[in-house]
Amino acid sequence: MHDGLIVYPTDTLYGLGADALSDEAILKVFEAKGRDYLKPISIAVSDPDMICAVAYIDEIAQAFIDEFMPGPVTIVLKARNIISPKLSAGSGLIGIRYPDQEIALKIISEFDSPITSTSANISGGPDPVCIEMCSVPYDYGVNAGQLSGVPSTVVDLVNKDIIRIGADIENVAQFLAKWS
Repeated sequence: MHDGLIVYPTDTLYGLGADALSDEAILKVFEAKGRDYLKPISIAVSDPDMICAVAYIDEIAQAFIDEFMPGPVTIVLKARNIISPKLSAGSGLIGIRYPDQEIALKIISEFDSPITSTSANISGGPDPVCIEMCSVPYDYGVNAGQLSGVPSTVVDLVNKDIIRIGADIENVAQFLAKWS
């Protein structure tokens, strides 16, 4: 997959994956989606150790990871230097998905590195719940049939804020209320 693009299933939608540690691959993702370079792109990991390798984990982040991951959430944390500023749009923060989806976890684990985790559609297009809806160019696709279609809830654990309401929002909101 080196610098190539893969469409893969997550526990919510089909994602567009590329080597999250390669600037060339990251640029291909932006180009494929027609995405504004000032908008960050999340990454997907296959285990908690990979989260620790790419981001700084504090007490709230560890508690959140223990309670909600793997699952349909994206956490935003302070990025380590290994993360390209292209992914974080220069913010120093990185969105991280640890999907509860066997195929996605196997792809990431076998690649042995984080991959990008953004929906496999042209920016602003319909959420791809089946591979036929994946409107971006890609080199390889994995068809797992129809997915739930509810996007992940995006939680900024640095600022203790919900960025996007999605799956499991009630439990996430209750968790954040305990830490505020």
